[in-house]
Amino acid sequence: MAGRYGGGQGRRHGGGGGRGGRRPEPEPIRGVRDDARLSSELLAMDGGSYGRYKSLKGDWDFGDFTLTVQHAQSDPFAPPSRVRVLVRDAGIPESAWADPVRRRATADYLGRRARRLLKGSLLKIDTGGQEVIERSSCQVTEGGIDLRIGVDLPGRGRRIDGRAAERELCGTVPDLVDGLDWEEIDSAEAVAFADSVADTVALRSGLEGRGLVAFVADGAVLPRRSGVSDQPMAGGAVPFDSPASLRVSVDLPHRGTVTGMGVPEGITLIVGGGFHGKSTLLHALERGVYDHIPGDGRELVVTRTDAVKIRAEEGRRVERTDVSPFVRGLPTGADTGDFRTENASGSTSQAANICEAVEIGSRTLLVDEDSTATNLMIRDERMQALVHGDREPLVPFIDLVRPLRRDHGVSTVLVMGGSGDYFDVADHVVMLDAYHPHDVTDRARKLARERSDADFARPRPRVVDPASVDDTTARGRGRIKRRDMDVLVFGEHDVDVRSVEQFVDPGQITGAGLALRALVRGGHLDGTRTLSEALDSLERRLAEDGVTVLGTEFGGDYALPRRYEIAAVLNRLRALRVAELR
Repeated sequence: MAGRYGGGQGRRHGGGGGRGGRRPEPEPIRGVRDDARLSSELLAMDGGSYGRYKSLKGDWDFGDFTLTVQHAQSDPFAPPSRVRVLVRDAGIPESAWADPVRRRATADYLGRRARRLLKGSLLKIDTGGQEVIERSSCQVTEGGIDLRIGVDLPGRGRRIDGRAAERELCGTVPDLVDGLDWEEIDSAEAVAFADSVADTVALRSGLEGRGLVAFVADGAVLPRRSGVSDQPMAGGAVPFDSPASLRVSVDLPHRGTVTGMGVPEGITLIVGGGFHGKSTLLHALERGVYDHIPGDGRELVVTRTDAVKIRAEEGRRVERTDVSPFVRGLPTGADTGDFRTENASGSTSQAANICEAVEIGSRTLLVDEDSTATNLMIRDERMQALVHGDREPLVPFIDLVRPLRRDHGVSTVLVMGGSGDYFDVADHVVMLDAYHPHDVTDRARKLARERSDADFARPRPRVVDPASVDDTTARGRGRIKRRDMDVLVFGEHDVDVRSVEQFVDPGQITGAGLALRALVRGGHLDGTRTLSEALDSLERRLAEDGVTVLGTEFGGDYALPRRYEIAAVLNRLRALRVAELR
């Protein structure tokens, strides 16, 4: 299959015409639109006004695939143009796409191969980092491939470089298609990649049946290369070795029997001295809701899909959230069962984050004391003696963590290095010593004291006013974009997502914005459903039609977010209005 389309080098080109001055946007090229015509048109455009690229919009038939110019940039300094490459038959066997898990894994593998093949070209494809997430840039169809690619259409100043454009679109793209044909790739490597992801999914799906919230395989490499790199530490990392009392064996479809530490349901403390690996372990569990590429070191570190990282978030807006389990009897008389603030404190923001997570179905909370509000976590005896309970509206988490588990089935994994009071409520205590875990539950219980619990009434479900979730601007156009990993621009609003720690890919932030749009435009958020019910409805649609249903009118890259991150973005949208609490 290689070399079928050539590269168009050496063809003579016609005059581009291109005099200066603004021109109206050109009409799309009409008539025959195949690879030969595209080549001749690009060569003829050489030296012409940059705006003539817009005449390329639409489909171009290359025989075995269709190249669609979806968007042509207005000038060389504008955001990249967008093209779609739809390969009807890439020879991908049914075993690689019939199962949804293997289809996602195969698409991820091919996307990463496409990135390597495009290295050094003007074409770029979004492939993400260490996680295997469904994304818009590469989808596997029934034996074919659907690619969405960005391209900086070449220019000399504000004139078209037709020869370079012809090389990219009529040479590089066909070479890419050839390079993705199943006969041209290392099919054994592709199958092993999908097998690894399938094992991870099987391991995660079996956690609940084993009474576990997480599993960390023996030999896993948890430390990362640096604070700005999610790749595994290159050397010197201590492989994970489970304590015997928590070691479990699991049979996986492809790897066979593996062993590792099972984190049981209930309340698990992770303790130890500073720099001994407590937060590293919790960070791995945060990421364990996602699958990882082979060689990451965390392929068999898995956490239940409903796990949510909880932290304090001073300054966030809270809109009609029932925080009454944590906040009672405010001096202002405000109803904490229907709580609203434009500027939450650390404690009220953390309370809201917990209640919002439980509201939409989370049954696993991940907490690191370093990012929490101290006064919501604990109040020691001396403080209670000085500030009596009738003067303190906050109910600390330590008094509610057992009722959460007992009455609502919500487990908690908590990193705690500064207070032994949580020994009183812990079911299991794991101590990290130089990155080696030890089960010290029996020792901790000898230090524990009896304590009473408060009550945790399940937060009241909210019904969102769909009119408040609007991505249109004052000009009447929909606008969704992101700024790094910090901000989602949604219509006229900037949504601060820095504290939503389980966003692991920039594309997920864009995907969350598109999900908010889809919730409204798809009728899922209809003013009668609760937020949880609306998210259930959207998830069913995504399961049926895939991630691309989010972006039918969107030209950029995006990846699939979880329901918990979608809800987190919605809850931080300052325009949000809740119509009803039930």
